[in-house]
Amino acid sequence: MNNNNAKQQISIELGENEAQGIYSNLAIITHSPAEFIIDFTRVVPGVPKAKVQSRIITTPQHAKMLLKALQDNIEKFEARFGEIKIEGHANPQFGFANNDNGEKIN
Repeated sequence: MNNNNAKQQISIELGENEAQGIYSNLAIITHSPAEFIIDFTRVVPGVPKAKVQSRIITTPQHAKMLLKALQDNIEKFEARFGEIKIEGHANPQFGFANNDNGEKIN
């Protein structure tokens, strides 16, 4: 009997360059009706300009699945290691901005 609901396994290859990773301490997120764009940058103290290190373009559905996966992993992390504290701001805004008409763009 063929089970159409069986999970398909995908083999994912991790190249040498990708395995090294890219450090980012700022993500700028924008969206259109069709896609989300996440630009990962690195801000260095004393340097007034930051360069985008990597850009991810994805569908709204995949962006929402990423959000849920991050929420799940943060909950597991905090259960094991304790709450992640965001120091210095009661309402952190670093890495997030609003446009002039009040619509949240990231």
